[in-house]
Amino acid sequence: MLKSARIKNLTVFPEANLDFAAGLNVIVGENGCGKSHLLKVMYSVIAAGCNPSNATIPNPTQAYLQKAYADKLVAVLRPESLGRLARRKPGTERCELNLAFSRAAGGSRKNPLFDDYAKTLGVSLGFSSRSKSEVAMESTPTQWQPKPPVFFPTRELVTLCPWFIGLYDNYHLQFEETWRDTCSLLTAPTVKGPREKQIAAMLMPLEEAMGGKVVVDAITGNFYLQVPGEGKLEMPLVAEGLRKLAMLARLISTGTLLEQGYLFWDEPETNLNSKLIKLIAKVILDLCKGGIQVFVATHSLFLLRELEIQTHTQGFNNVHKRFFALARGEQGVTITQSGVMLEIEPLVMLDEELHQTDRYMQLS
Repeated sequence: MLKSARIKNLTVFPEANLDFAAGLNVIVGENGCGKSHLLKVMYSVIAAGCNPSNATIPNPTQAYLQKAYADKLVAVLRPESLGRLARRKPGTERCELNLAFSRAAGGSRKNPLFDDYAKTLGVSLGFSSRSKSEVAMESTPTQWQPKPPVFFPTRELVTLCPWFIGLYDNYHLQFEETWRDTCSLLTAPTVKGPREKQIAAMLMPLEEAMGGKVVVDAITGNFYLQVPGEGKLEMPLVAEGLRKLAMLARLISTGTLLEQGYLFWDEPETNLNSKLIKLIAKVILDLCKGGIQVFVATHSLFLLRELEIQTHTQGFNNVHKRFFALARGEQGVTITQSGVMLEIEPLVMLDEELHQTDRYMQLS
């Protein structure tokens, strides 16, 4: 699991020290505060540290990782050059990233194995605002990441499969690489065997909400919603909010979300009504309970409250949580963090909700 991230001079962050929970991590803040940047940077570093399918070396080398980290950061965040990710200030600025890992969920530094494991997977890298295509390694992992991450962008991707992968691989497209990564996971075959019961239980509420099952045409690779009594419905004809559920259902049915170590989800609430947000909250907590470390960026007070409610009432009380509030100041964005939602400041969405309630009550 990802234990902590230490960041200096990254985009809008002069300095940020984040300590993560083994289960659920929720990042909130106004637009432009860097929520997506945090998710994408952590995803990029972990994904680049995974063993590529064509690797001929048993363990990562510094030379390989220097380029792999830089390439992934540029491909995911889409700056014009790597150095553009450094915080914008007069003169040359240096960005530093340090990610530490622990062996098991809830791991502690009191565990004698922790320091060795942190050195094995720990990443410390930097680059200047003038850097083009390589990072400088302060600490290099000696092993590949054991479990790859998954990234869910704000929009659904099932309508992009399977044509988007070939298009992305053969042409220079101005799309972030998380789309390509996730599309490749969506096209994996469904799981058979001992995990089918667990998968079926997780799929049931999603399929009830969608009104059918997600199926894929074996010849074309196109996705459909199989509706009882109505046949197959083309995915572009399905409501976009339900297509997000379809993407989630597909990655559960392939076993992807049971095997990966991390899920990064940018604004899960987008295009979903309150009833479906409740369902998404349960699925997120189910994944945490199953050992997936989840990172969510959100604007939704409803989702925040639902996560809090369900951890106290739906059997998820053992899921470890951590909340992070981002706030823009004169010197850049600062972060407060806590294991309790109401202890993070400022919780702008809560303040605005209360202000709107007051304004609404004044009408009568």
